[in-house]
Amino acid sequence: MLGNTSIFFTFGIALVIIIIVMLFFSFIPVGLWITAYFSGVKIKISTLIGMRLRRVNPSRIVNPLIKATKAGLEIDINELEAHYLAGGNVNAVVDALIAAQRANIPLVFERAAAIDLAGRNVLEAVQVSVNPKVIETPQISAVAKDGIEVIAKARVTVRANIDRLVGGAGEETIIARVGEGIVTTVGSSEAHTDVLENPDSISQTVLEKGLDSGTAFEILSIDIADVDVGRNIGAKLQMDQAEADKRIAQAKAEERRAMAVAKEQEMKAETQAMRAKLVEAEAEVPLAMAEALREGKLGVMDYYNMKNIMADTNMRASISKMAEDDDKDKR
Repeated sequence: MLGNTSIFFTFGIALVIIIIVMLFFSFIPVGLWITAYFSGVKIKISTLIGMRLRRVNPSRIVNPLIKATKAGLEIDINELEAHYLAGGNVNAVVDALIAAQRANIPLVFERAAAIDLAGRNVLEAVQVSVNPKVIETPQISAVAKDGIEVIAKARVTVRANIDRLVGGAGEETIIARVGEGIVTTVGSSEAHTDVLENPDSISQTVLEKGLDSGTAFEILSIDIADVDVGRNIGAKLQMDQAEADKRIAQAKAEERRAMAVAKEQEMKAETQAMRAKLVEAEAEVPLAMAEALREGKLGVMDYYNMKNIMADTNMRASISKMAEDDDKDKR
């Protein structure tokens, strides 16, 4: 029984020692320190322990440092750790520095770290600086002076400008400026055939404007990939203007007609009022004649003469009306 207890006690001590050793090697990256040592990177165990305490993954710092040392770059480990703590991509920055060194592009660690922290892919920027990138614009519609629409598409070859990557405008600005230049060039052309005959005139005019100013790129060339003829915008505008003028004229004519109708109604009302007054006045004539006969101001013969004149007038009016009716029938 005593022998079994001794065996269990020895096994427990051995298990505790194994756990302690495992915890030691998991907290202190001895294997990583050995790799760095034989790679020519002088780093202290205490530095690696400090990284653990600062919640920094030592492999994220040491492996890029080994890569930079093998490439002949001199980078301080504290700079790499500071960049990691700031949220940067240490591995991408080191790869960009190595690529820039191979391509003879002047790029220091501080600028590469600033570009990375600005949210740009610093490695891609270096690659675009070595191998230019082609940006294709969407179809851009412009109208020449003769009113014909021209639809063009351009390919812009750009190279990354390392010095302007921080704070410089991106691809969207390049596309917008090229589109503006195409619209201006086509709009200043006398005829759309001039653009179709010389599409390179668009490229030359746009390049002379310095569209890459303030951007993160340097424009190398602008090539017109496709030019098509669109609608006759000038004719359509003239048709729209003619239709608008027609509607305005119709509105004015309707206004004049309404005013004429109103005037006619007013004149009819005035005529009816005059007729009413005339009927009223004619109704007073017999009364006035009777009054004149009573007062002796009008004799009997005068009255009969007046009646004869009125009868003669009515007869003449009837004859005139009959003659007018006969003329109408003959026509």
